[in-house]
Amino acid sequence: MEHPENNAEFAGLQVNGGVEQPSIINPYLKRNRFKRRELTAAEMVEGIVKGDVTVLSQAVTLVESVNPDHQAKAQEVINKCLPYSGNSIRVGISGVPGAGKSTSIDEFGIHVLKEKGGKLAVLAIDPSSERSKGSILGDKTRMEKLSIHPDSFIRPSPTAGSLGGVARKTRESIILCEAAGFDKIFVETVGVGQSETACHSMVDFFLLIQLAGTGDELQGIKRGIMEISDGIVINKCDGENVDKCHLAATNFRNALHFFPMPESGWLPKVLCYSGFYGLGIKEIWDMIYEYIDFVKDNGYFDYRRNEQAKYWMYESINEHLRLNFYNDALIQKRMQEAEKEVLAGLQTSFVAAQNLLDLYFEQLKNGK
Repeated sequence: MEHPENNAEFAGLQVNGGVEQPSIINPYLKRNRFKRRELTAAEMVEGIVKGDVTVLSQAVTLVESVNPDHQAKAQEVINKCLPYSGNSIRVGISGVPGAGKSTSIDEFGIHVLKEKGGKLAVLAIDPSSERSKGSILGDKTRMEKLSIHPDSFIRPSPTAGSLGGVARKTRESIILCEAAGFDKIFVETVGVGQSETACHSMVDFFLLIQLAGTGDELQGIKRGIMEISDGIVINKCDGENVDKCHLAATNFRNALHFFPMPESGWLPKVLCYSGFYGLGIKEIWDMIYEYIDFVKDNGYFDYRRNEQAKYWMYESINEHLRLNFYNDALIQKRMQEAEKEVLAGLQTSFVAAQNLLDLYFEQLKNGK
């Protein structure tokens, strides 16, 4: 910038040009300088076995990914972690929305860590929106004590369209947590109804949290989630609600007599407690450990673990077939055409589905 004051005719005046201002962008900053290096499968396994929760979180994210490349790597990590798994007590916790599952888990977890020691992992499953496909993943906010405990690990996961009250890869996440040294695993399902029972197929003890005033004995004897529960607890048994909770517990005990005896030989118990005030927590854990000792003595514990492994083998087959079908390039192209024909009323949805399946199996037969 020119300053006329600096001319010779203006004696005694001079204006300095000033200092050039540097760019607001750091010229020494490289775009990928802070990009995290991707761990190999072997490095992930090493970190998990050492109990590194950061690596464990990355591995769970990898397992939950639908990217085919990620899935191949995830399966390698899981297979290498299998020898270190199986040494935990898996507890499934379910109940209707608002029953106090997250608050109760906070009390349950602090009690068992204080009394039994060890490490606790909580896999909290949150429902995904059918419209936006997103999840809040806010269950951890109610676990104020566990979230800061050094021996706990809380991992919220979305259902991502999977049914049964659990996420698509919860069982694999359990294996990873066990390999990381967590000897107690909580699986908190979404707020479920009567038919969401997939959690039962991956845990040792299935705990159902109920509320007083949710129904009579007829409601209690309906098949489904009541039938598979190893223990039923009535929450919010405090203040003026105590009598209602004990009445509800009596109704549930009466209803349980209408069910056939479970394969384990264990008659489910019904207890009352208050998750908010932390009352009756010890009795619930005494019941859980009594059940574990009971089924280990009669051999049902190992039998159930084996049956669960077989069940998830078939579930894995179903999932891989489904993913392979939908990721097929020709099927994706023909599916769009079939969709237009169905919407135009040129063919029924059943015929369109059968044609797509026939095309897929024909490709398999020809080795394409």
